[in-house]
Amino acid sequence: MENENNIKQLHRGLEERHITLMSLGAAIGVGLFLGSASAIKLAGPGILLAYCFSGLVMFFIMRALGEMAIQNPVAGSFSKYAREYVSPFVGYLTGWNYWFLWILTCMAEITAVGIYMEYWFPDIPRWIWALSALIIMTLVNFIAVKAYGELEFWFALIKVVTIILMILVGVGMILVGLGNGGIATGIQNLWNHGGFFPNGIEGVLMSLQMVMFAYLGIEMIGVTAGEVKNPQKSLSKAIDAVFWRILIFYVGALFVIMSIYPWTEIGTKGSPFVLTFDKIGIPGAAGIINFVVLTAALSSCNSGIFSTGRMLFNLAQHGEASNKYKYLTKSGVPGKAVLASACILLIGVLLNYIVPAKVFTWVTSIATFGAIWTWAIILIAQIRYRRGLNAEQVKLLKYKLPLFPYTSYISLTFLFVVVVLMAYFPDTRVALIVGPIWFGFLIVLYYIKGFHKKNKTKVEIDQHVS
Repeated sequence: MENENNIKQLHRGLEERHITLMSLGAAIGVGLFLGSASAIKLAGPGILLAYCFSGLVMFFIMRALGEMAIQNPVAGSFSKYAREYVSPFVGYLTGWNYWFLWILTCMAEITAVGIYMEYWFPDIPRWIWALSALIIMTLVNFIAVKAYGELEFWFALIKVVTIILMILVGVGMILVGLGNGGIATGIQNLWNHGGFFPNGIEGVLMSLQMVMFAYLGIEMIGVTAGEVKNPQKSLSKAIDAVFWRILIFYVGALFVIMSIYPWTEIGTKGSPFVLTFDKIGIPGAAGIINFVVLTAALSSCNSGIFSTGRMLFNLAQHGEASNKYKYLTKSGVPGKAVLASACILLIGVLLNYIVPAKVFTWVTSIATFGAIWTWAIILIAQIRYRRGLNAEQVKLLKYKLPLFPYTSYISLTFLFVVVVLMAYFPDTRVALIVGPIWFGFLIVLYYIKGFHKKNKTKVEIDQHVS
């Protein structure tokens, strides 16, 4: 029988530098290196507006999460807050939904690892690389939370350094013609090919699903709340920097790329990052960028295994997943929960045999639908949380969402608009079929397993005690 001490709390092994780089790494993924090309095709240079406004909404959502996480830093944060401030039922849905969206995202990422490794090893089957990535990232998550944080730190650093170099080189081309025979390119490409909005506002709206997918993972800062050494300092610093990092790394990088190359050519001649480094004569530019994008995919897979393990751990603590998932290893990791998620991800390895071109779009759409649910619940929980405080308690809050409640309602409205747009466009409509089916399954399970009775009893006991 396992020692009861193994059920205790997660270790606070993440330091401020881990959280700072992890939050930055979460905001810079395959969505920027690969997804941005398809978004640019839809919106043209107007994509910059989509990233700016969506980034502002994400900043409000993260501030709302931070307001609760700094007061009450726990594992599986937003699932826990949904349970406390909305209802146990919504907390249950949110926890399993977040687990599901990261499983989907990880399946896409381990498939991407196989695609990137084909660049160097074209004769080795893709599924071998997908399986290798899954095994390695699972083992990393088993060592200790500090090992996870350390790996994410270096993964993020590789991405950050690459993008900063690309922006600096691009600015050199724009201003002084670096790599272009001394002829400055200027920024005329932003409006010379059909205007700033070549496909109208409709094009910008069509791109929002892919733009929002790029931001999936930022909320993971909240999942780490139970394992941060100094939550108030580390979380607030990481969240406050989110918006500026998005402006620099997404908007800055895409501004430079679309200034140098006509937006109509982006994605047709390989990665714009490769083209930029090639132009100034850096040898092996394609190999370098392929390595960076590979680390981005591994980073996302690493984050996904971390997140799904913590969500299963939190659900088990509330009796809504198998009891075995609430046990921790000696290094403070929810080992069985991590292993269970990794086993489900073996389906992703299998999909490498049968995945057609559109499945990646479908998977990202379904994951975005799940992310929108999570973000909406964060906002609703924060509204309910704030309403439960008196004026004196609000004054004592260490970290607040600015311009509350207006920013909360504006953000919720924006998320609703994105869902409506997903229903409007055929390629993303599948998310609004699979998403409700998954929620329907969870609701049926909730009542069959008797979770509703258990939660009702718990609420009555809590009310009696209070």
